[in-house]
Amino acid sequence: MLGACVEKPSTLERVKEDGVLRVITRNSPATYFQDRNGETGFEYELVKRFADDLGVKLQIETADNLDDLFGQLGKPSGPVLAAAGLVSSERRAAQVKFSHPYLEVTPQVIYRNGRSRPTEAKGLVGKKIMVLKGSSHADQLAELKKKFPTLEYEESDAVEVVDLLRMVDEGQIDLTLVDSNELAMNQVYFPNVRVAFDLGDARDQRWAVAPGEDNSLLNEINEFIDKSQKNGTLQRLKDRYYGHVDVLGYVGAYTFAQHLQQRLPKYEKHFKSYAKVEQIDWRLLAAIGYQESMWQPEVTSKTGVRGLMMLTQRTAQAMGVSNRLDPRQSIMGGAKYFMLVKEQLDDSIQEPDRTWFALAAYNVGSGHLEDARTLAKREKLDPNKWLDVKKMLPRLSQKQWYSKTKYGYARGGEPVHFVANIRRYYDILTWVTQPQLEGQVAEGNLHVPAVNKDKPAEQTPAM
Repeated sequence: MLGACVEKPSTLERVKEDGVLRVITRNSPATYFQDRNGETGFEYELVKRFADDLGVKLQIETADNLDDLFGQLGKPSGPVLAAAGLVSSERRAAQVKFSHPYLEVTPQVIYRNGRSRPTEAKGLVGKKIMVLKGSSHADQLAELKKKFPTLEYEESDAVEVVDLLRMVDEGQIDLTLVDSNELAMNQVYFPNVRVAFDLGDARDQRWAVAPGEDNSLLNEINEFIDKSQKNGTLQRLKDRYYGHVDVLGYVGAYTFAQHLQQRLPKYEKHFKSYAKVEQIDWRLLAAIGYQESMWQPEVTSKTGVRGLMMLTQRTAQAMGVSNRLDPRQSIMGGAKYFMLVKEQLDDSIQEPDRTWFALAAYNVGSGHLEDARTLAKREKLDPNKWLDVKKMLPRLSQKQWYSKTKYGYARGGEPVHFVANIRRYYDILTWVTQPQLEGQVAEGNLHVPAVNKDKPAEQTPAM
């Protein structure tokens, strides 16, 4: 009697049976890292949503380098998906199968401000260049070397993008290549780095699965990515991670880095103390303080708001602040007022949007924020999503729109910039106050090394 032929389960069936989606990624700000609130990063957030969609747990592994990442993919009982900011290429297409695209990025040549700036590919000849080993940028340089045989460059598997940017910033190497999104996220830590030129056209980032005839998981991934494009999930994630990264510019980034070392240490204990009382992330409170006064306790504006948290006389009195120029009292008042504003928001607004809405209301007032939400509803946008409401706020300064609102005219562009700046300051503070970086701020070392993936993240109250 012949034995029955048992069909081997597909990759997707195996994932669902095991109840675990095993994903391999890189440990970097643009992909996956741990801060004090746990795991985060653009790729992590997106792949976590995919695992939730499948109804399985997410198990993240990090590769030491790109060759290792591709080598691990599809090994028995290994990761079944690579989500690591990967760009498809001919060489890689022979190793893996790529998903539909989810993020467009541009490869950029990075140089140090004050040094000669190359403006085209032939200007790379004679420069000390380093890129990630096995990266699409290494492939680009290999192609260029065919055209310019004297072009030299080094590929390293001992660095990540932040290391390459630091090396350019410090003058250890002349040039590197990184994708536009990774530069945008890290620009603020490296005030000397600049874009020399874009090397080629924009390219798409994609997830990767092991090669073979089994397309079960890939089909599911493509369906998820297409759905995420349509329902706005991808846009919201892009906005959260990359939509506010350019608000500071070079001068603002350099200034903030200086103030982080010289001013913040004087007031950090007050931020931590009152943030704990009000159950706010202290770094968010510090970011508000920086946006308001650049951490200067004796500032007075033309409109009469004063102090480190720039409180009005009326707000100060309501919050129990007797002296607005006392930094401790000002921070206490700002913390209490922010939480009061946040608590008064409609219950339908959920995090993280609730925090952004609270910041906008802190700046422009709850009434004007409600007007913007009403305008969003009329435009068939989501009044509970910051991404949608921030499009409406600038209309409050245009008569054709504010004449139809309850509270009338407002400088609606201001809260949009206010929130964008605070989000950026908060991002930076989150990076430089990770457990393994504490103490380095005071020493003037603002460079962000790769996160220690073996060290568990500490927990603080959620924003």
